[in-house]
Amino acid sequence: MSRIRTTTVWGAATAFVLILTGCGSAGSGEQAEYDPDEKVSLDFAWWGNDDRAARYNELIAAFNEEYPNITVKTTFTDFPSYWEQRQVEAASGSLPDVFQFSDSYLRQYGESGAILDLAEVADQIDFTTFEDSLLSTGRLDGVQYSLPTGYSLWANFVNQDLLDAQGLDLPEAGSSFEEFDDWLAEVTEKTGGDPFGGTDYTQRIQVFELQLRAAGKSLYTPEGELGFTEEELSDFWQSGAGLRDGVTIPQQQLEEISPVSGFGATRTISEMSWSNFLGGYLADSGASSIAIVAPPTAEPGAKDLYRQGGLQVAISSRTEHPEAAALFLDYVVNSPEAGEIFGTTLGFPASTSKLEGATLEGPDQQVADYIESVSDRIGDAPPAAVVGYGSLEQKFWDLGKELGLGTKTVDAAVSEFFAEAEVILAN
Repeated sequence: MSRIRTTTVWGAATAFVLILTGCGSAGSGEQAEYDPDEKVSLDFAWWGNDDRAARYNELIAAFNEEYPNITVKTTFTDFPSYWEQRQVEAASGSLPDVFQFSDSYLRQYGESGAILDLAEVADQIDFTTFEDSLLSTGRLDGVQYSLPTGYSLWANFVNQDLLDAQGLDLPEAGSSFEEFDDWLAEVTEKTGGDPFGGTDYTQRIQVFELQLRAAGKSLYTPEGELGFTEEELSDFWQSGAGLRDGVTIPQQQLEEISPVSGFGATRTISEMSWSNFLGGYLADSGASSIAIVAPPTAEPGAKDLYRQGGLQVAISSRTEHPEAAALFLDYVVNSPEAGEIFGTTLGFPASTSKLEGATLEGPDQQVADYIESVSDRIGDAPPAAVVGYGSLEQKFWDLGKELGLGTKTVDAAVSEFFAEAEVILAN
């Protein structure tokens, strides 16, 4: 089903680009100034669950105390369905006035003129509350198209309960990959695979990105092309051969417990992912304590980590009320009320004003402490993702799983990845 859904979204995305290319931004002309006495209705769309819905309703109520004449109508759905709907709306020029956005779609929506250049509504938005590295997550070719609600960092999670039960120590923060591999092997040998030391991290494109950044490279270039060679990808996947030979949990076991991860199911003691996964891991595993340590690095002193501002907010370039839309966007990303209501559920607050309203305790404070502990490893955000990045990320993961199952060789996997990338980037 996920493969079919990805194909559907990619087909819609291609049609969307063809329709909008050359149309330009409908909001690029002269803008009427916001009239606080005019009654305005805005459509706001987002992905999430009932908990997020309750929080947005509370935020909108607070917003209306300040802006009583702006009515905000909301719709939400799950993440895959959300983007299917947005692609159709983008192709027909009917995107919601304001909508949750993802940096993975920045190049696609920005280059086609579907989203508003926020410079056109700069009087309604405070940009000074964001560090430039966070602003850049919503910037393309010098144009600010969206703003992040929060951010995450790549991290290594360790189930402290399971580790203590085995009398083992945490992996060294920021060790080399070779040293971390030795730690994984030590854990699996001590436990006999019940649980395993971890999962095969070479399945994750984010770990490949970590190694590329340590070498001064990126997954993709500012021009929207891949930033690595077939040889580099081959070397990365080959480096996981030892992990797949009994050190990490077998892929077949992961298939049997999907969609829960090996770490969430307590089949492994460690797993690398984004820092905002801590709450979900605690809930899935039932652990009383999960440690967050810095992931391995391919080059000591490298600025290989970055603030991943994946969840953003953007405005349709065809909105009839750009100033009112900008006031609402600013409230979502900047207001202390948003920090108080959402905490870190939309990522660690990206703006200083939103952070001021957040109460950090428990897991939220632990994530804050982790972010502070690796501050010297945080570098600039990567270039805007290539069009179709979501499909490429999924392909990378699917091929990594096939390597784990032994149904594909590294050479075949590399050839297949680059063949698909060529098709996607050509569109």
